[in-house]
Formats: sequence, C-alpha cells, structure tokens
Amino acid sequence: MLSRPPASSIPDSPGSYQFVDGSGRVLYVGKAKSLRQRLASYFVDPHLLAPRTAQMVAQADHVEWVVVANEAEALLLEHNLIQQHQPRYNVRLKDDKSYPWLAVTVGDQWPRPAVVRGRKRAGVRYFGPYPNVGAIRGTLDLLLRSYPLRTCSDAKLHRHERLGRPCLLFHIERCCGPCIGQVGHDDYQAMVDDVMGFLAGRTAPLEQALEADMTAAAAALEFERAARLRDRLEAVRAADAVRQMELEHPEDLDVVGIAGDDLEAAVQVFHVRAGKVIGRLGLLVDKVEDLTSGELLDRVLVDVYADAANGVPPLVLVPEALADPEGTTAYLRDRRGGPVVVRVPRRGVKRALAETVERNAHDAFVRHRLSRMADHNSRARALEALQAALGLPQAPLRIECYDMSHLQGTDYVGSMVVFEDGLAKKQDYRHFRVTTVPGNDDYAAMEEVLTRRLTSLLADEHRDVPGVAPAGPVEAGSDGPSSRRREARRRFAYPPQLLLLDGGLGQLHVGMRVLDRLGLREEVPIAALAKSFEEVYVPGRPEPLRLPRQSEALYLLQQVRDEAHRFAVTYHRTLRGKRMTASVLDGVPGLGQRRRTRLLEQFGGMSGLRNASREELLAVSWLPSSVGAAVHARLHVPLAPASGTNGAVRAKVEA
Repeated sequence: MLSRPPASSIPDSPGSYQFVDGSGRVLYVGKAKSLRQRLASYFVDPHLLAPRTAQMVAQADHVEWVVVANEAEALLLEHNLIQQHQPRYNVRLKDDKSYPWLAVTVGDQWPRPAVVRGRKRAGVRYFGPYPNVGAIRGTLDLLLRSYPLRTCSDAKLHRHERLGRPCLLFHIERCCGPCIGQVGHDDYQAMVDDVMGFLAGRTAPLEQALEADMTAAAAALEFERAARLRDRLEAVRAADAVRQMELEHPEDLDVVGIAGDDLEAAVQVFHVRAGKVIGRLGLLVDKVEDLTSGELLDRVLVDVYADAANGVPPLVLVPEALADPEGTTAYLRDRRGGPVVVRVPRRGVKRALAETVERNAHDAFVRHRLSRMADHNSRARALEALQAALGLPQAPLRIECYDMSHLQGTDYVGSMVVFEDGLAKKQDYRHFRVTTVPGNDDYAAMEEVLTRRLTSLLADEHRDVPGVAPAGPVEAGSDGPSSRRREARRRFAYPPQLLLLDGGLGQLHVGMRVLDRLGLREEVPIAALAKSFEEVYVPGRPEPLRLPRQSEALYLLQQVRDEAHRFAVTYHRTLRGKRMTASVLDGVPGLGQRRRTRLLEQFGGMSGLRNASREELLAVSWLPSSVGAAVHARLHVPLAPASGTNGAVRAKVEA
C-alpha cells in the first residue's frame, strides 16, 4: 500500500519521480517543476483522480525521485527513464513503420552512401526518413551517376585494396575507384560534401557552382569536362525534382501534426531544410496516461528530438499551444545548442503546410485504426476461443511457449517466447543454455528450463522457492545484483496465463511435475501442442483435444509454437556456428583470439576467409607471414587418396 511521504522530505525543486510497485517494477515516470507540489496531487481522494492514475497509485508500493538543476534536465531524465524501464502507465511512442533513411558513413576513410533501416549508429550521418524507399533509391541512383562514391562493403573495399584491382562498378563508371587510388581524399570528400549538401536541401548553391564550372570548362575548350559537369548538373536537377513541396524562402523548420482519439494518436513530423521537405517521420502514440492535447504535444516533442538524426531546427510548427512552453522550449534549446521557437502557424504558406501535415496524420490514424480494429477483433476471438477450448479461468492475455533444440545432445538450448494480447512481445523472449543434461534427453532439458524460469518468477515475487533457503535482505553497502540484471529479471516477474510446451503428453507431464514441485499448479495453466496431428494436451484429460483446422485458437497456438521453434533453432545454430568456427582455427600457431577476430572481420567471416588466396593472407600487413601461411594451410587441406576406391576424397574440416 502506497504511503504518503512527509511533505518536508520531498524537495521543492525540479526533477523526475517514479512510482514503483512491490516487485521493484517502475509503473510510471513523470517530471515536475516542483516535486513537492506535483507529488502532492497524487495523494488525494482516489475518486478525484483519473481512472488510470487511480489504478496506478493503487498498484504502487512507494515513490522515488531524482532532483536535477532545471526543467530541461528533468525532461531529458524523464525521457531516459521511460526508455529504460518502459513503464506500463506512460505514453508510449513507436514508429508506425520502419521508414528508410539515406545514410552516409562519414566516420569511414572513404565514406559511402546507403539506404538503411533500423537503429542508428555512431559515425553515420542520416537523412530522412523517407516514406517511399523506391523514391530514395531512385534519388541515390541519379546522384551516383555524377558523384560516383563507393557503395561496396568495407570487406570488399579492403579485399580490392589488397588485390590492387577494382571491381565491376569502377569499369562501368559507377565508382571512382578509391580502392586503387584513382581519386584523392580531398576530391572524394568534396563529392561527399556535395551529396550531403543536396540531401540536406541545399541544392541552389550546388547548381550554381556546377553551372559556373561547366561554363568555365567550356570557355577553356575542355569540352569533355564540361559535358561531365553538364550531366552532373542535370542529375542534380532531376533528383531535386523528386521533392514535392517547397516553401517560398530557404529556411529550416519542422512541422508537427497530430490526429487521434482518447486512446491512440498518430503523429507526423515533416522535416523542412532550406525550404524543401527532405523527410518525414511517422509515430503512433498509445495514450496510457491521461494527458491534455498540450501535454501530449510536450511529450511528443521531447521524444522526437531526444535522438533526432536531422537535428533540432530553429523553428518548430505545432498544431496548438504547448502545456509547458517554457520547459519544452528550454529542452529543445539545450538539444540544439541555440535558440528554438515553437509556435502555431496562423496564415500563409506555413499554415497550408501545417494543414497538409495534419491531413497526413489523420490519414495515418485512420489507416492504423482500420488495421488495428480488424487485427484486434481477430486476436480477441482467438483468445476467447482458446479460453473456451482449454477451459481456462480467463483469456490467456500472456502466453509463454517453450521449445528445445540440439544436435545429438550438443549445444543444447531452450527458448521462451512471449505473446501478449495475441502479439509477439520480443523484448521478453529468453534463451536458455541447458547445463545439467549430459546427453539427448528432451524431458530433462525441458524440466531444467521450466524450473529456472518459474524459480525466477517466485524469487521476483519474493516468495519462497521449495528446496532453497530464503535469501536474507541485502544490507547497505553489500554487493547485490546489478541494476541491469535486476531489470532483465523483472520481465520474468509477470506470470503466464498459459504455459504452452512444444511437444506431447511427455512434455506436459514434465511441466506438471515442475509446477507441482514449485507450488504453482493452481496458478499457472499449462498445455502442450504436439506437432504430428496438431493435438493439444491438457491436464486431467486422457485424450488430446483436436481443435478445428480452421479454428483461430489453433492458428494462434501454431503461431506461438512455430515462433518458439524458430527462436530455439536460431540460437542453437548460432552457438554451433561459433563452436565450429572456433574449432577450425584452434591450434593455428600464432593465431590468438584477437588476431582471429580481426582476421574474420577483415575478410567478412569464415566464407571470405576460406575464399582468400595464400597471397591475400600473406599480404595482410598486421599478420605475420608464418601465421598467414598456417591459416591458409589449415583451411585448405590437400586431397588425400581414398583407400579402396578409384578416386580421391577431400579431408573434411568441420566448420
């Protein structure tokens, strides 16, 4: 039960606060100008609070806070804590799709452009995101015709540097040949700067410079160079024509549009640089908190600009006034390192662009709601059908499925996948390396994995584990589990509403034995899905259940089971590949772990290393010649005569 801290113990300073439950899970993270005044608003009659807020306060065990210097730091700390803990009562923003970015690896010796998705990396300049991957690939293709930057991987670049000859792209004039010294660093960097300037929206200076150089080359009777500059100018203009919207003046700004209802919202952010729309970001917001539209806009701006690849512009246009304009503007100013203005456009071109962005947000929200409604209804029917078929006390909103994978008893691993509301929750997936089973015994391996998972559940709920002495409290100053390990284990603390095993009656008996031993038989429902006839085994029934082939419940079980199998097999192959790769290079004189890792990175893995010639290995500057020769000899065992046959067989090297 949450008790109110004495008012005198709460600082009257800006900071971030966290409501924490009895298991140590962070339920909610907030920020405040005054922690004392903000926290006092929670300790009132629950009927005066919003329903979600009252529920959060009822579940909380205590409240913690961190004092910071100013409001901007409080916003940043709040964002970081939300990203770290993913509290269930905080608004959650997620990409509505994985938009492509055009990235330039500015940290490389020879930078290269590429169309990428996913997590951003250091040493890379990102442009976008772009809603249409085909359009950005076409733009990049046009640019590379006149700015022939390398597009090959680092491993391929290093390989051709050692060989001293270029690849096909150089011969068809799609690469300037940095691998063979056909271009100097200064000239190459000038091309990189021109490409990045174009992608950043600064096309007018680039066109003017190209046109001036073309005119000068023609006047000097350098007609071939003038023709190349003409082609480059036409390519820049053709790529620039892809842009669909443009302002009257070349200024940098972002335009934010929001559309939604009481539960969800769609956010669109258009990035305008030098007066041209160069990219668009789409987000979906799950409104877990009870926020006004202004407060939601504050949260959106904080999250969008916490890691903005396009930077924070000097002007941000929003659909309505912020709830906390001073704090949010101070945060943006700190992120940019300069002044930032946030305002609502009232008239003119900017108002027209803002309306376009809001229409895009409304369309995105409608599309999301239609797909979500169809998907949600299907998943709800599947969960209700599964509850009825298995006789569960409630719909299994959290399903955990387990599977084992091995090869003749080696590299024995187990997998745990989690589905919540009928959707995969990949951040809760777990791998297990089986350590107590000496041979091929799926039942014993399953028992070990289930025991480890359910024992962790009891420990995180501060319940005694049968056969294990209860752990005493951790005294101040003593060594306890690290915060990272505690955070990883907290995801184990949610009990499954259906424990599904990949297998038949034998696996079901193993699971029931583990539940009985740990005293969880009445709390955790269990079932097993056999592969042969897709039969479902449940406790208390001698015969398996055979769900209809077109049943949505059976389809959901199959989806969960197949995901567990995929996850287990993928991990098993990873471990086996690492073990077998190590076995090939083990014992090579002079080849330690660091040299082995560096060698594999340089040649792009074992496949590239096997394909490398003896001369290529001897040409590696940092690798002694004797070691390079030994590596080549190990990977290229000569043919040996086969006894009793007319031919010859190659001696096998496991890899």
